Amino acid sequence: METRPLIFEDARGFAEAVGETGGVLLGLDLGTKTLGTATCDAGWRFATNGTTISRGKWGRDRETLGQLIRSRSVKGIVLGLPRNMDGTEGPRAQASRAYARNMAEAFALPVLLWDERWSTQAAEAAMIGQDMSRAKRAAAIDSHAAAVILQGAIDRLAGGVL
Repeated sequence: METRPLIFEDARGFAEAVGETGGVLLGLDLGTKTLGTATCDAGWRFATNGTTISRGKWGRDRETLGQLIRSRSVKGIVLGLPRNMDGTEGPRAQASRAYARNMAEAFALPVLLWDERWSTQAAEAAMIGQDMSRAKRAAAIDSHAAAVILQGAIDRLAGGVL
């Protein structure tokens, strides 16, 4: 019996794996100490930043993410892939790929690896534009970056060029 892959780098394959009906997606910005979260509506129109989770060992992260996935009926996961500016991948990208494999195995959900090269800068600029204090920005940057990552992906999925 052939098993379908659950980890994608192309929007088309991910969209087919999630299904034509869409559904809530979970966006993640993976850091070494924290995990920023965001979700989108089932119609893939807008992403909303969620919480920032303090990272621990995979077992603890899995439990926290599992609760979030179940509570929101998540149909797929978009994980930021931190590439270098020249497109190459370093240790952080490899850590994200390993995290994607863990999530695909634990939750049996499609995972889209999404280029996140400018996500933190875009999130920071947006928060500065909202006149958010430096302390509030520091506390919220990861979840806002997750929303930027997820919004880029759903823009592509919902109407952009696949």
